[in-house]
Amino acid sequence: MTESAVPKVTIPGLDDYSKWYENFFTMRRENGILEIKMQHEGGPAQYSFATHNAWGRIWQDVGRDPDNEVIIFGGTGDTWFDIDRTAYDKPLRGWTSNELNELYADAVRVMESLVFSVEQPTIGLINGPTIAHTEFTLACDLTIASETATFIDPHFLTGVPPGDGQGLAFQELLGSKRAAYYLYTGDAIDARTALELGLVNEVVPAADLYPRAWELAEMMMRRPLMARRMTSAIVKRPWKQRLVNDFGFHVAHELYGIIADNPVGEHGGHNLESLD
Repeated sequence: MTESAVPKVTIPGLDDYSKWYENFFTMRRENGILEIKMQHEGGPAQYSFATHNAWGRIWQDVGRDPDNEVIIFGGTGDTWFDIDRTAYDKPLRGWTSNELNELYADAVRVMESLVFSVEQPTIGLINGPTIAHTEFTLACDLTIASETATFIDPHFLTGVPPGDGQGLAFQELLGSKRAAYYLYTGDAIDARTALELGLVNEVVPAADLYPRAWELAEMMMRRPLMARRMTSAIVKRPWKQRLVNDFGFHVAHELYGIIADNPVGEHGGHNLESLD
């Protein structure tokens, strides 16, 4: 069979998936560099279960598009995201098996899709303070933070095991002892401390965040295609090993902890008032 006779699968392009995810992200691409910004109605992203689902799915679509050669991913506005607290109104104790299965799949997909589905170099940007979920940006090949950025895993403070990604990122990047401290105390790590601890590669003023990412992306694009792809594969390998070894364990223990501790299940197991 000649190469021209091999059937090809139609791959969605930017015009397709930018519309699919337009409620959650804005996207633009120039010269092979795809910039993705989380957003909600033009402002900072708003966390919900729908957002959680979109985070995991978008990596699969942008990763398989050959026109995306370097990917920049960050937030919009002055904060990483806000939380839609109505997402926690339904207790997990009352969820069906199918619903819990979807929740588990979404939780693991957020990081697994990034690490396993994206062969291109990735640059993650933290544009401001947050109360959770910077894990997939920490798992990007490079991570840049604004001077106002913070990093925190508040799960234990809300009565939930820290199992859906942030804790795993802390263990991978900080080491087990330092990670344990931040997982138990819920203390926020500021941008300069994050740089000293090895969570991020650079800290820049907020106005310079995206320009610096584009500068790095353009530098990458001046190198050959396979040099970029194989370097990214080398960089991602420790994350692949960490996810295979630990991530399913983390997510399953978080869900079990929520259900076991909350037979009635207020706030889906999260005591969000503890963060106020």
